[in-house]
Amino acid sequence: MTPPRLLTGLREVAPDYVALFCDIWGVVHNGRTPFAEGCAALARFKARHGPVVLISNSPRPGPDVVLQLDALGVSRDAWTSVVTSGDATREELRARAPGPAWALGPMRDAPLYDGTGIKFAEVPEEATFVSCTGLFDDEIETPDDFRERLQTCVDRGLVMVCANPDRVVQRGGKTIFCAGALADVYVEFGGEVVMAGKPYAPIYQRAYAEAARLLGRESPRTGLLAIGDGLRTDVEGANGQDLDVLFAAASGVHAAEVLEPGGALSLARTQALLDSVGAHASYVMAELAW
Repeated sequence: MTPPRLLTGLREVAPDYVALFCDIWGVVHNGRTPFAEGCAALARFKARHGPVVLISNSPRPGPDVVLQLDALGVSRDAWTSVVTSGDATREELRARAPGPAWALGPMRDAPLYDGTGIKFAEVPEEATFVSCTGLFDDEIETPDDFRERLQTCVDRGLVMVCANPDRVVQRGGKTIFCAGALADVYVEFGGEVVMAGKPYAPIYQRAYAEAARLLGRESPRTGLLAIGDGLRTDVEGANGQDLDVLFAAASGVHAAEVLEPGGALSLARTQALLDSVGAHASYVMAELAW
């Protein structure tokens, strides 16, 4: 595959695009602190070139993610609209209502279920499917804590609806397991998992519709640039949609794999990482900047 072009800033290619699809966690913030240069780059693109659609694997609906962005201090100048895996997953939940579902995840993700008609089972043995938004307490738990209960669900033939395909994120300087890591265990046990977030098509269909609304016309895929830090979600998802993609390779979960010992981005390591899953990036930077 053609190696990605190393950029010093988004400004080098911004005029080639009419809109951005940008990941949030790992590009805009780290769960604790906004990335000032990345946010400034998005704000400049929005002011000079076109809309910025934030496309996130958060299991929460878009309005709740907006509140989270505000609370973290991310300026609204940096984005135009928000589309989430939670938004896309709600259709999967409505199709399975009333359930009941065994809801696996923290209480903060409860807005996902509002208006879906889903009822809940107290234990896996009483459920008709599993709805997974994450671990109950991602500060202390790991996927191994759930293996016995997940095996029970697989043995009963329950489908898992996974609202966040991310496996891990960096919260500050700490690695946190996400719902995708539990989905991996489920598949390991032979269970069926349904996902709507990146890298899967449903979230992109919502993002295309949002871009078309903002542009006032059908959104051309050749004029869209996807930006993300996640290889298996952002990059592979953009590849699946034939979108150009800017890989912010060192700003999130892959930093240790792509940085030289002195802290510089290694193109050789970045290419090896892409090659390891057969993925391709149009452009690469360590972190998003203008």
